Amino acid sequence: MKGKTAIVFGATGLTGSEVVRQLLEDERYERVKIFARHDPQISHKKLEVHISDISDVNNCSEHITGDDIFICLGTTIRKAGSIKAMEEADRDIPAAIADVAAANDVRGLAVVSSIGANAGSRNYYLRIKGEMEQLVRNAGITKTVIVRPSMLLGNRNEFRFGEEAGKLIMRAFGFLFVGRLRKYRGIQGADVAAAMIRILNSPATGDKVIYESDEL
Repeated sequence: MKGKTAIVFGATGLTGSEVVRQLLEDERYERVKIFARHDPQISHKKLEVHISDISDVNNCSEHITGDDIFICLGTTIRKAGSIKAMEEADRDIPAAIADVAAANDVRGLAVVSSIGANAGSRNYYLRIKGEMEQLVRNAGITKTVIVRPSMLLGNRNEFRFGEEAGKLIMRAFGFLFVGRLRKYRGIQGADVAAAMIRILNSPATGDKVIYESDEL
């Protein structure tokens, strides 16, 4: 199918920026809309940039129209400042975006979650991601895809100490992650982005919704 319009939230992050780059090179998409708080400083004939405060999705709801939407939002407790703020950024905003997209008849959605996401977890991060998954699925978009990557590898625009330390460990001992541990290996953000696009454009996914890191 050609002539599609894609919508991307989180376009300046590690995975989101890769989603945008790959969509711009994908002949199936003729338009790529990105929503961001700041100018991403990129230009392309297919690109449509919307600068908006995404904490209130109603500000840009009329523009959240198209075929496929990619939600690549995520933060850290340090950057958010509190668990409550992190709940808004990692759970409430993605859920609100999914609701608006569903109301605007967007037919495909792919969202980045996390390995181990579980709404019943005692870990606040995994709980928030699990609750986000439930809310996004409840939006009722025809084809909903949730990807649960392990540690993301690649170059970010911001420094995350814990993540950088984890990358060093992965580079040194990643070969030990085999069998049941394979899904805990680090994964390139570019590979996650490619998988999201591929799955949304594949007619043979059936009712499968959640994809673990080793499946990506």
